[in-house]
Amino acid sequence: MFLYLPSTRLSRSIRALPCGVLLGVAMGCTQNPFRMATSTAPINLTPPPGVAAPAHTLQQIPAMPTVPPSPSYANTDSRQLETTLARSHQESQLLQDEIAVLREQLASTSSQLAQTRTANLPTSRAHPDRELQPGGPAPSAGAVSRPSLPSPTAMQAAITQLSLPGIESRLDGNVVRMEISSDRLFESGSASLLPGGAALLSQTAEEVERLFPRHFIGIEGHIDTEPLQNASWGSPHQLTAARAATVFDFFTSRTSLRQGQLFLVAHGSNHPVVSNATAAGRARNRRVELVIYAEQSALP
Repeated sequence: MFLYLPSTRLSRSIRALPCGVLLGVAMGCTQNPFRMATSTAPINLTPPPGVAAPAHTLQQIPAMPTVPPSPSYANTDSRQLETTLARSHQESQLLQDEIAVLREQLASTSSQLAQTRTANLPTSRAHPDRELQPGGPAPSAGAVSRPSLPSPTAMQAAITQLSLPGIESRLDGNVVRMEISSDRLFESGSASLLPGGAALLSQTAEEVERLFPRHFIGIEGHIDTEPLQNASWGSPHQLTAARAATVFDFFTSRTSLRQGQLFLVAHGSNHPVVSNATAAGRARNRRVELVIYAEQSALP
């Protein structure tokens, strides 16, 4: 923008200015009072409060480590998984079948024992269907009574009269247990009787019939914890059940023992008498036990 002044007034104004001012204006010196002062202070890059700093001035945060992906079964062979699942179902079904058989055996045994206890109680001839209650009237002179159950002392005395070398017999509560080694009875890993095993069972049956006539006898199969060598047996319970059945068949077909006083139990490896840590312990746990009860069969 230009300021226009008449020449007369302009000349008067110029002549009124000091010469130093005129010289400074003409030469542009630094002491020119009309010149704007310039600042030389450093520029502060720090933002005021409440204003975000530029991205390149922020401190860099290290990246988080990469987490490996979790394992996936997508690449697993589906056929192998199906085979494993099918095998598990088969084993579960076998166990359920064995449990069902054991329950039936126990139920049958309990029923037989209950019937025997009822039959052994004294009854009145006039009222044979009425059992005498404790504290009730004594039977009349013509009443018929049955012999009482043998006491544990009598059972223990009968054990001392057994003549069976190599067979361990002991009193277990109110029952007598006779341990017969499976290695003396059966071929290895099978339920087939050895010739010496048949002779041993015949001798055992004679002694049992002599000392415990008509007593109920449980035939219990046991085995150690070693893996089965014969693939025809699906489990230790199957093998011990087959061995107990072999002894049952031998007693009922070739000795004087009767079916009505015998029953079978298969324990597998669930009830060892000693530790399976040694060969001698495993040999003893492979056994067939004859469990003789105090109750007697009502069969003649």
